Amino acid sequence: MNEIRPVRAKSGTNQEGASAHNRRVMIDALRLNGHLSRADLARATALTKQAVSNIIEELENDGLVASLAAVRKGRGQPSTPYRLVPEGAFAIGLQIDRHVTRTIAVDLIGAVLIRKEVNLPGGGPEEGVDAILALIDETRRELVTTAPEFNDRLVGLGVAMPGPFGIDSATDDPWMMAAWQSFPLLERLSEGTGLDVRLQNDAAAAATAEKMVGAAHGIDHAVCVYLGYGLGAGLILNGELYRGGHGNAGEIGMILSRARVGADDARAPIEHRISIASLCKGLDIDPADPDLYRRIDAAAGSKDRRVMDWIAGAAHELRATIQLLETIFDPQTIILCGGMPPVLANLLIDALHPLLPSIAERRQRSTPRLQLGFTDPWAVAVGAAAEPISRTFDPRFSAILKSRVGGTL
Repeated sequence: MNEIRPVRAKSGTNQEGASAHNRRVMIDALRLNGHLSRADLARATALTKQAVSNIIEELENDGLVASLAAVRKGRGQPSTPYRLVPEGAFAIGLQIDRHVTRTIAVDLIGAVLIRKEVNLPGGGPEEGVDAILALIDETRRELVTTAPEFNDRLVGLGVAMPGPFGIDSATDDPWMMAAWQSFPLLERLSEGTGLDVRLQNDAAAAATAEKMVGAAHGIDHAVCVYLGYGLGAGLILNGELYRGGHGNAGEIGMILSRARVGADDARAPIEHRISIASLCKGLDIDPADPDLYRRIDAAAGSKDRRVMDWIAGAAHELRATIQLLETIFDPQTIILCGGMPPVLANLLIDALHPLLPSIAERRQRSTPRLQLGFTDPWAVAVGAAAEPISRTFDPRFSAILKSRVGGTL
């Protein structure tokens, strides 16, 4: 008797008018599992075999899915596995940070095809947006030479930059990009590229990268704690990225520190203590230094006292933050990620143990309470590029709920 292969997939619906959702469910299942037969897909998604056959045929005709060589299992008829076609879709991701901007182009399965970066000019967004548009144009021209179908299958431009968005803040706050916040960025990028442009904060983008090709791949409930110039969290709830009412969900850097400082006993936001910016201040390093990550990694590798003091303070704050996130969101796992050099990231995650007692402690866990994700300055750009792919092809259960009350997909 043949053993049935376990398949990770979301459920489709046989409800009339839900074909767009079912296409997304099938694409998602193939991304999660690599390749599946029609029988595998029908069993995993709870769709009828006929519905699966119809959708597979549509996806093949659209150049999104291709068949592999038939496989014979036991005495039954051979089955044909299907896989996603990487060249079926492309997207560009743009990261805007305080001193640098990066572009990345990815294909349908999230493979990085090209990456570029330039330093932002000092004249603010009016000058910076011209440099950004030139970088996007250069990325597109280079991709066309290696993938001629690139522009015809380009699904959008994802943009990530530090948040929070739309709040009143001091213009000289080093953690806020106030000038960029008030600049009509999306309009200028849309006009300059002709693409559908969407914005998310850098922590949400890092979580999108983890969901598509990282530690959160195949996990429905995860919190990604992003430690970069500032501090934030990307929330993956029920398999979808949760953005909040104003796109600011997960701005944990704004939580007030446990420590009280100064004569007035004030409490500062924790990202003033847990961030690359705060570490740079302690090490007397310019955050715009092009050799920044090597210098931080060297200091961390030598157990520089200033680095170890920063780690101790950061761990003290983060233990409480992790316990709070576990209590509120009940995730399957928490992922520490961000633009951190790997030596520093490993020292910090070691210092966080033992974690504080929480509802997340249980004997039968399939994932650790805390694990390390991407420690790569390019992770935010990857997540920004993954967002248009996710928006175009990932299942959206909110769309199904709307269809049940008379809406359309």
